[in-house]
Amino acid sequence: MTERLSLREARRIALAAQGFGAAHPATVRAAQLRRTIDRLALHQIDSVNVLVRAHYLPAFSRLGCYDRGLIERDAWGPKPGRKLFEYWAHEASLLPLELHPLLRWRMARAERGETGWTSLRRFAVDRQAEAQTVLDRISAEGPLAASDFENGKGQGGWWGWSDTKLALEYLFWAGRITTATRRASFERIYDLTERVIPSAVLDLPTLDAMTAQRALVERSARALGVATASDLRDYFRLKPEEGRAAIEALAEEGVLVPAEVKGWRQPAWLHRDARRPRKIAGAALLAPFDPLVWERARTERLFGFRYRIEIYVPQDKRTHGYYVLPFLMDDALVARVDLKADRQAGRLLAHRVTLEPGAPAETLERLEGELARMAEWLGLAEVKIGTIVTGEPE
Repeated sequence: MTERLSLREARRIALAAQGFGAAHPATVRAAQLRRTIDRLALHQIDSVNVLVRAHYLPAFSRLGCYDRGLIERDAWGPKPGRKLFEYWAHEASLLPLELHPLLRWRMARAERGETGWTSLRRFAVDRQAEAQTVLDRISAEGPLAASDFENGKGQGGWWGWSDTKLALEYLFWAGRITTATRRASFERIYDLTERVIPSAVLDLPTLDAMTAQRALVERSARALGVATASDLRDYFRLKPEEGRAAIEALAEEGVLVPAEVKGWRQPAWLHRDARRPRKIAGAALLAPFDPLVWERARTERLFGFRYRIEIYVPQDKRTHGYYVLPFLMDDALVARVDLKADRQAGRLLAHRVTLEPGAPAETLERLEGELARMAEWLGLAEVKIGTIVTGEPE
């Protein structure tokens, strides 16, 4: 039987699934942070640090002020205490260790050169000896960064990777090496996977691709609450045929319930355990790579909010600013804020605040409160708000 949902019902289901609507704890403990990461299944990594690196923001949006060292210890601390690992999931991501067996099929395909960027696939075939040389050096010397190798810093800008960096990334994608830690510059330090991932995790059974993909789609559905097939596939970047088979199997098991959302052109799926709150209360600034908004078409469907990150757009062609965070108030996206942490001056700069058409009268007051909370979290003494504009429908 197909569930019929209003758009507002679907929005509240999605927000509850993502962990919004609960009061912030007075003190965020490690267990609470881990539950949040487990709920989302991953935190996407991004190195841009104009405000704070993006993988720290989703937990702040849901829990409020917390010690970022908790994530750092779980992701890059001593092996016995590890709770997270890095891999290509949605994009480069931090994931709970329990998901490692669910991604080994992708690692195996990468090792065979069946997936990944073309420049990396070559290391599975005609450049295999180069990859082995890099692997042998890490095996013998211990954790190394690309810059520890000759010419390891690459050439030609951000994506001008050297041959060594390409080999390292092939081995990373193939699961042969992983991130041991990060340097202060956020440079990745690679080591053999078996020296980083706890043996109790590596000893878990390796699932066949179809079983693993089904488990990944179930995790996606749990994190999204209600979603289209394309939303479910996108969460872990599955191919259409992979997602289709997994969705069909989960629907047959009753894990996914068919649904129609008013205004959506595509059929939807509802996770059978999804909460259906009558109200969502709270406020949050969202990272550009927050799973609530990272799939831009879904953001438009759910919130009527067209969002594009403009950090790669020339300054004179930007609409809303350089590093713009949507502002969630209760169950609506009501503003967008171009933010920068001026660490030297100890200020959080909101260069421009754009209010969405129809934003409630209390939007600015509640936004100021959330900016003050963010400044406290980042150790900044002051908030400075620049231009405030009322947005026009796009």
